[in-house]
Amino acid sequence: MTTLEATPRTAGARLVGEARGPGLDLEAHLRHHGALALPERYSSSWADWLLGEIERSGLTGRGGAGFPAHRKLRLVQAAGGRPVVLVNAMEGEPASAKDRFLLGFAPHLVLDGAEVVARALDAEEIVLCFPDDRLGIGRHLAQVLSERSAAGMASTPVALVALAGRYIAGEESALAAGVAGRPARPRYRPDKSVPLRTGRREAVVHNVETLAHVALIARHGAGWFREVGTSEAPGTCLVTISGAVERPGVVELAVGTPIGRIVELAGPTGTVQAVLVGGYGGSWVSHDELAVPYAPRELATFGASMGAGVLVVLPLESCGIRETERIARFMAAESAGQCGPCVFGLAAIADDLRALADGATGSEGFDRLVRHCAVVDGRGACRHPDGVVRLARSALRVFATDVASHRRGVPCAGSARSSLLVLPPFDPGRR
Repeated sequence: MTTLEATPRTAGARLVGEARGPGLDLEAHLRHHGALALPERYSSSWADWLLGEIERSGLTGRGGAGFPAHRKLRLVQAAGGRPVVLVNAMEGEPASAKDRFLLGFAPHLVLDGAEVVARALDAEEIVLCFPDDRLGIGRHLAQVLSERSAAGMASTPVALVALAGRYIAGEESALAAGVAGRPARPRYRPDKSVPLRTGRREAVVHNVETLAHVALIARHGAGWFREVGTSEAPGTCLVTISGAVERPGVVELAVGTPIGRIVELAGPTGTVQAVLVGGYGGSWVSHDELAVPYAPRELATFGASMGAGVLVVLPLESCGIRETERIARFMAAESAGQCGPCVFGLAAIADDLRALADGATGSEGFDRLVRHCAVVDGRGACRHPDGVVRLARSALRVFATDVASHRRGVPCAGSARSSLLVLPPFDPGRR
């Protein structure tokens, strides 16, 4: 499904329109969005204008970190040389389908955005990165690129690269490593002011949704972009909603839409106990907190963030502790295996959560879980372990009543229910 929250500041759905049926081919794309005006060759004045518009728009990355889009571009611009534009279509978050949806319905908008960035940075190449367990995406993108080439729209060379379909492979430093032919694992980056490199080239990494927004900003400008959303977090965003809902899928909505309203759009199947916000490294938000706007500053009040654009609705009948344990187990298995907090800490947290969900722990076991979270937090080589800690701590807060019961050895009936989560099997050979 695709819809747009109707608020006073909302125009029409921007990225996907009223998406129905097959995706937009090039002719339909141009009819819907109009042609993209680009200089024939690199122009420093046009590049300055474009980066200025992106900065004024307030666009932040839609891949998870929410980093200001213009800062990445200016960082690479200042480094000089001819960089490479890495398009992140990995979508390792199991509960997310927004990138696949966007590539399926509006691939030309994504590629327009990549071309805009490449022209602004005088990049020598665009590399589209997709997971090797979804080769259909690669075949689809190859057809799209062929269509653009036949229409004379292939100004910057584009390569397709399949990387291991792992949760961690979409982290930007892991992506850069994978494109360079090394294992796609995150690396420790204490100084984010130094541009990423893939091989000997500087690299800028952007998620497919971010690039689609860039394509629209290049067409319509920053003022148009800011007509929707909030003053601090303008624009629309794609969100994948799943769990106990009648209409799971991807929605496009104005940033700032209340979470409860988004859940209503999907049709909850019963009483909502809580909603997982941001993905499997995100946070639980309780039923009493669903009026919170889906926007960075407001979500931060509850220790949450927009993250990867994911909402999972948990019904009253399910056990939030058990579902948290399942996610922690998956995240532990997806470790890059590079540091102790991931290798040992995440497995320990998952074990502690399992004991709590089983009702096989008391005060000592609970204290051990709290201690393990404190030891792991902020000590990993990347942010992967921090996400698990954030998730576990939010579960202890939101499901506090059930936690107390489980600690007394009386687990709730929901602890034996099957999971509502998307949890793909882990293949250790893919590390």
